[in-house]
Amino acid sequence: MTEVLEDGDIYFLYRPRVADERVESLTEVQRLLVVLRPWRGRRQLRLLVVGRKRLPDVEEHDRFWAFVAAVARRPQQLHEALEPREYATRTRGARRQEAARPVAEGAYVLARHTDHTHLAYQLELPRRPGPPQHDLQIEPEASHIVTVKNPRAPSPPGVGLREADRARLPAELQQRFGDRRFAPLDPPAFLDQPGVELVLIGAAHDASTELDVDLDAEVERAARDTVFEELRIGRAERPTEPLFAGQWR
Repeated sequence: MTEVLEDGDIYFLYRPRVADERVESLTEVQRLLVVLRPWRGRRQLRLLVVGRKRLPDVEEHDRFWAFVAAVARRPQQLHEALEPREYATRTRGARRQEAARPVAEGAYVLARHTDHTHLAYQLELPRRPGPPQHDLQIEPEASHIVTVKNPRAPSPPGVGLREADRARLPAELQQRFGDRRFAPLDPPAFLDQPGVELVLIGAAHDASTELDVDLDAEVERAARDTVFEELRIGRAERPTEPLFAGQWR
């Protein structure tokens, strides 16, 4: 039994390492970013950071940590998180990190499947995935089991956010955990809380069959005035080759 809890547009971006202007492989990538924009309800944009700078391998059923870095009502409010950064250091002087670069977009669903929840997506762009999508493990279609970590539960040393950076959940969401360390991503309102920590587990390539969800129809419904187009207004310096040509830049 599958119940769709939420659907919307999904966008993938990567941020180059500090001082790397050109990216030619995963080595020059610092972070993989994911933006979710629901089609219904409050329609807030959620910016997620994936800890291993790539999605979990579906074949290996990898388990990767992620967290909600920011929540915004309009694309323009994500500029600060995605634009170039310049700062001074004691030993190396001025340092610059290039803007986040779009690498894929499509449609997603959050679905309840028996006793767990899935994040499933299908890409619309690029038409022909290439090295960036392969290295970042962004499949043309995939499903990942997703769980939410109880922010009041301790984390192993060196794993996850600092206690001060974890979400302070409303009572109705905190109660979903009971005495558990993890809970399904149900309701999706967990994603509206900055500092929420997640675990993504690679589940399946053929998400449509696994969940009995028509992802082709979801992609057809995807908005044509995309977040990427809005973010690129007046910002011609942001490379688009990864998104349209499937090439590193």
